[in-house]
Amino acid sequence: MLRGLRHCPREGSGTAEPLIRLEGVSFGFGRNAVLEEICLEVRRGDFMAILGPNGAGKTTLLKVVLGLLTPAAGQVSLFGVPAGRFRERYRIGYVPQKAGAFGAFPATVWEVAATGRFARVGFWGRLSKQDEAAVREALAVLGLEHLACRPVQALSGGQRQRVAIARALAAGPEVLLLDEAAEGLDAAGEEAFYGLLERLNRERDLTVVLVTHDIGAVSRRVKQVVCLNRRIIFTGPPQECLENGKLSALYGMPVYVPGRGTESRRRRIYSRER
Repeated sequence: MLRGLRHCPREGSGTAEPLIRLEGVSFGFGRNAVLEEICLEVRRGDFMAILGPNGAGKTTLLKVVLGLLTPAAGQVSLFGVPAGRFRERYRIGYVPQKAGAFGAFPATVWEVAATGRFARVGFWGRLSKQDEAAVREALAVLGLEHLACRPVQALSGGQRQRVAIARALAAGPEVLLLDEAAEGLDAAGEEAFYGLLERLNRERDLTVVLVTHDIGAVSRRVKQVVCLNRRIIFTGPPQECLENGKLSALYGMPVYVPGRGTESRRRRIYSRER
């Protein structure tokens, strides 16, 4: 047990060191507590969804993992190394909210995806043949190779979202963190998006951590759910989360998860708030 930290029970039955481990992590802005005593492990091969209401600390949690925010208490370990000493940042890919917007950025699909290699070669580094091959592979995995020379502004929302993921994958990460990355996509686009993440997790052994409000994606795709509202309320299989009232506890009110009909296929969270 780490001195001065709240004991966190080890999750999972595997003996391998978790890729990401948070032990007793707390964070706040001034006196505003955002995260309280978070204990969480992400292991190789996980496909994890983080659920919670607005302001629950989901984005903050990802930023703490990425080292963009420093916790007030507790410890974060990445690949067995304390986060403050971790230098191989390319091993963790990140797709933030609205990553596919790009605005009027005057660049091609290839140029945007190639910036993902900067985590390995440095911002001013020259791309080698190996780097270029990694960019081509990332575009191919996302089905974008035929669009490599097209300006990103000319793409659809779903295509731009795939470019954002290709940029993250170009670095060759072992973990992919996504923050509401499907926001703004229509139902067909979301279905394709979550299917892509599932294939990356299954076929390429890519560990995926996904912040989402889409209960349909959670129930049909992911392996583990984390319910977060400043503290972790529940961690476990999605079906158990859906069946034991944890969602109502998470949102502080009755939560209606629509059925499997065509109209409700996306199955977002519905509550009296809406």
